[in-house]
This record gives sequence, structure tokens and C-alpha cells, in this order.
Amino acid sequence: MTTPASPSTPAARRKARRYALQALYQWQLAGTTLSDIEAQFLAQNDMSKVDRSYFHDLLHGVPARVSDLDESLRPFLDRRVEELSQVEKVILRIGAFELRERLDVPYRVVINEGIELAKVFGADDSFKYVNGVLDKLARRARAAETRPGGAAPDDPPPS
Repeated sequence: MTTPASPSTPAARRKARRYALQALYQWQLAGTTLSDIEAQFLAQNDMSKVDRSYFHDLLHGVPARVSDLDESLRPFLDRRVEELSQVEKVILRIGAFELRERLDVPYRVVINEGIELAKVFGADDSFKYVNGVLDKLARRARAAETRPGGAAPDDPPPS
């Protein structure tokens, strides 16, 4: 018996991010193996409307690149990564991963999704902090995309 393909819609990706945030939070605090966390989430949650492939990519991609992601965030933080709340840390790491590794996701979507996660899971004003950090990171990581008009510096002017 084969399992149906997981949906890849904006809503399914939003749910994947939400579960990835919870799973990565657990990974940060408990140090449980990623495969155990993933198995637990797949068994204990209704994943029928979740982009499971995206959930898997975030759950395994963020820890695999955590040092690089933290390094890319450092210039835009007002404190050390270690001093961030656990929730902010996960949200910013997911956002940094998407900005750097998932070029198929527009930078505005990455920022908006980070803000929405912070509104649900973060402290009262953490969404403002997440917005500021991800916006600055997007300007560096996606310079061509964030430039007015979205044109790269070598692109010819529109005719």
C-alpha cells in the first residue's frame, strides 16, 4: 500500500513550518534524535494536510546547517544566538534556512511566515524582532530579489 503524496500548497507548507518549529524546539531542548522526533510527529499528528516533504526538509536541513545559519543571523541580532528565546531561535533558524536554501520560496513569504509563527508561539513582541532580523538577512541573502524591481545588478533595464 502506498501513501498518498503530501500536498504542496501554501496552507500545507504553513502547517509543515508549524510542525517543524515544534519538532526543532524539541530537538533544541531535549536533544532527541531527528529520526525519533520525526517518527513521533508523523505518528501523533494528522499529517494529511501537511507538506510532509517540506516538514522533513526543514526538520533535517536546519540542524544540518545550524552553525552556518547562526553565523548568517549574527550580524543582525542585538544579542548572542545563545541568548535568544528558544522559540525565536527556532523561527529565525527556519527563516534563515528558507532564505538560503529554499530559493523557490519568495523572501516575502519567508518573512511573513516567520512573523506569523512568532505571533502564535513567541512572546508578545517577538514578531517585530523576527521581522527585523529576517528582513535584514533577506536583503543580504536575496539581494537580487529584494532590490526594487527584483532585478539583479547586471540585468539590462526594462525596455
